Amino acid sequence: MALVVAKFGGSSVATPERIKNVASRLVRRHQSGDQVVCVVSAMGDNTDYLLDLAHAVNPNPPAREMDMLLSTGEQVSVAVLAMAVEALGVPAVSHTGAQVGIITDNTHTKAKIDRIVGMDRLKSDLDDGNVVIVAGFQGIDAQGEITTLGRGGSDTTAVALAAAIGADYCEIYSDVDGVYTADPRICPKAHRLERLSYDEMLELSANGAGVLQLRAVEVACNHGVVIHARSSFILDSPGTIIEEAPDRMNPDRMEGVVFAGIAHDLSEAKITLRHVPDTSGVAACVFERMAEIGANVDIIVQDVSHEGMTDISFTAPLDHLDLVTEVAAALCKEINAEGVEVNPHIAKVSLVGAGMKSYSGVAARMFRTLSDKDINISMISTSPICISVIVDADDCAAAVQALHTAFGLDEEGEPGSVKVVL
Repeated sequence: MALVVAKFGGSSVATPERIKNVASRLVRRHQSGDQVVCVVSAMGDNTDYLLDLAHAVNPNPPAREMDMLLSTGEQVSVAVLAMAVEALGVPAVSHTGAQVGIITDNTHTKAKIDRIVGMDRLKSDLDDGNVVIVAGFQGIDAQGEITTLGRGGSDTTAVALAAAIGADYCEIYSDVDGVYTADPRICPKAHRLERLSYDEMLELSANGAGVLQLRAVEVACNHGVVIHARSSFILDSPGTIIEEAPDRMNPDRMEGVVFAGIAHDLSEAKITLRHVPDTSGVAACVFERMAEIGANVDIIVQDVSHEGMTDISFTAPLDHLDLVTEVAAALCKEINAEGVEVNPHIAKVSLVGAGMKSYSGVAARMFRTLSDKDINISMISTSPICISVIVDADDCAAAVQALHTAFGLDEEGEPGSVKVVL
């Protein structure tokens, strides 16, 4: 008997038929002897509908009221799913985030989970033979205010609950059947990975792979929660397991680079502050100002100083672009910079692989591959297991496909077997 947390996304519960399908899955698990906690997102596009509704009545709705509104989507899902499970003859009980004691900070619309204090109640429900269904995406702060966790927050809810209750593993069900070596929609030769390490999944999620929310993977890594990413629509799909350190190296090679995949991200823009005075404290001032407005700055490049002036470029999310541009323009006047240039038409393409730092030639092959396709690189960022480049958005698909081939990922099988000579 296993204790399992299973999360189903909005597409998995978008219709009554799909809700019944999820209920059947939960009942089968329960009847097999497992204790099941199910975390559910809002039905289908319900969150988008509520967002549109809010902005139809107020172009700048208060964050507190947005949380009050958006949290209702998951409450509908858990109640209806509990009814569907009961209809199949298995007792079920639904809970809001507040009812299971998900305590967050007080940052409305993008709160962070502080602690979970309601595990006694949840365990009691399980011991009584119930399937327990919990609303994802939401919690409550220390003052009793309803909060939400931001886009994809139900993944974080599920992993956090799995950590708090000591689940054997956490299953994340979505409309894809696992993590792929690249997005199959733009790279036909991409294939599903059987296993990934936390570090690899963190890099893939941070760089655009949308299968798992980055925060959820961070929680899993910090608390040792094994994640199993699976399909809602393929019964018994093998999916992808994310864990501490999967053994997938080539047995014929003790050391080597294990390439996990190619991620891409079209959700960022490039902002450049031109002719910035190259003096102490200027960079600190720029990025302190970005932090004040909550802009998640990604890649940063400062050019070589010339005659006491330099350019500072960085990437930031498109959904913050108007505010970032406004603040950057005001800042340029304060620090006597020439002005701001904005390029919203970019893509970040990232090669992820364990062992890259110990091997020369990875970056050279990556850049040569892109050069041979006449793809220009405007920014570069590296980590021990990832190299990211900024290219024109129109070149994104070609870059992903070329790198996927160049690094041996077109072949089926675990990445440890790739035949790439560096």
